[in-house]
Formats: sequence, C-alpha cells, structure tokens
Amino acid sequence: MTTRKQSVNAMTIVMFVALTTALVPGHAQDSSPPATIEDAVAKGIVEKADLVRFPAEGFQVDVSITNNPSGPKAESRVYRVLSKGNSNTVIMVTEPAAERGQIILMKGRDLWIFMPDVSQPIRIALSQRLTGQVANGDLARANFASDYNPRLLRTEMIGSESYHVLELIAVDRSVTYQRVVYWVRQTDNWPYKAEFYSLSNRLLKTCSYENFQTMEGKPRPTRLVMTDALKSGEQSILEYKNMKLRDLPDKIFTKDYLKKLE
Repeated sequence: MTTRKQSVNAMTIVMFVALTTALVPGHAQDSSPPATIEDAVAKGIVEKADLVRFPAEGFQVDVSITNNPSGPKAESRVYRVLSKGNSNTVIMVTEPAAERGQIILMKGRDLWIFMPDVSQPIRIALSQRLTGQVANGDLARANFASDYNPRLLRTEMIGSESYHVLELIAVDRSVTYQRVVYWVRQTDNWPYKAEFYSLSNRLLKTCSYENFQTMEGKPRPTRLVMTDALKSGEQSILEYKNMKLRDLPDKIFTKDYLKKLE
C-alpha cells in the first residue's frame, strides 16, 4: 500500500513539474516574444516601401552607376538586373566592354561572381563593394522587409510632408548593413532617404531616393544618390530605366546557367 501511494505521489510530482516547465517562457517551444502591434505596423510600412522600389513579380531593369560625377575621376558602369521574388537575382555587366561577361548570382543571401577567365564562380558577400559607394547587396538584394527587423522611431516633418522614421536592425550578419535608419513618406509609403550603419554603429553612407517616375504601373524612384559619410565628396548615382516584368524561369538562377546568359 505504501509503495503504491509513493508511486502515485511521484507521478503527480512529475506531471506537475512537466506542466509548470511548459508554462515557463524560457522552456516553451517558441521562446521568442510575440510581435507587438507596433512591430507589425513598422513591418507593414517597410513591405509597402519595398513594393514601391521594385515589383514583387519577376522583372528586368537596366542600372547605370556614375561614381563621383562632379569630380576629375568620374567613371560609369552599366548593369542589367534580372530579379525574381526578391530572393533570386542575376546582375550582368554591360559596360564597360572590358568587363562584359562578369555576372553576379544571388540566391537568398548567398552571392557568387562569375568571371569569364575563371572556371568556377567565386563566393562574395552582400556587403562587399561593387563599385564606388555601391555594395553588392544594394543592387542584388533590395529586400528590407526580409533582411531587417524594423521598429518605428518617430514621425518627422520635412517641408510640408510627414515621414515615418524607422530603425532597421539586421536579422543576421550576412545582410548588407547591420543597421539602417529609413525615412518613408506617410501618405504613399515612398522611400525618401536612408542612413546605413556598420556593426560598430558607424555611419557608412546615406542614400536619397529621387526622380519618381512610373515604371510597370507604379511610381518608383529612378535615381538613387549614395554619399560616403566617411570621405567627403565621394558619391555614386544610380539611375534605373527600361524596367519590364518578365517570366523568369528558376533555371536562370543557377551557377550552371551563368555561361548561357548573354
């Protein structure tokens, strides 16, 4: 009788411990805190601004980049970008002619560059410099909503317009920048400007989104001005044109297919 009673008591204790452990936040299956309403609002703003910048569908666009346009060492490059779903991108150099044939492939947050005289693609990082003030990720992956956890800092009046000011914190160290402060116009979710910071919270560069024109049915910024915050006078201007929606098959976004792209 005593043994049976002890067994029942032991079972009761085990069940009690299991129940209370499950209720302790640190031991729950999903220990991450639930998203707040403010977090959801901030994420919605960033998602809408992403859709202003680029379509959600597959598309092609030509991008010209001019470095230090007002200086004695001005130089220009032209790229053709093929993108699908914000996670698959191919960037082809079209000018200068000497660099034609160089191709960058992005899948998720992984990047490779294909060089005509190298047999295998070379792994590169989103944060590496592409040209001038432009990092690989600036051209290959413009997906703030997936790459950052946003929070709304404040609203701010600039001229007669009201803007959301958001802080974006990188989801991990693989993304292009570790912190971004982002201004988005309240009335239509147009991006206005951004500040990009390093892991040590040092301001690296600023970007302004300009010259909104209708491309594929929606006003989009066709001119981005990226200014170095560390070196005075260093600037890159990105100009987007000839955007068109394209049905891009998945096979394009593979390393084996790079040689077939023209």
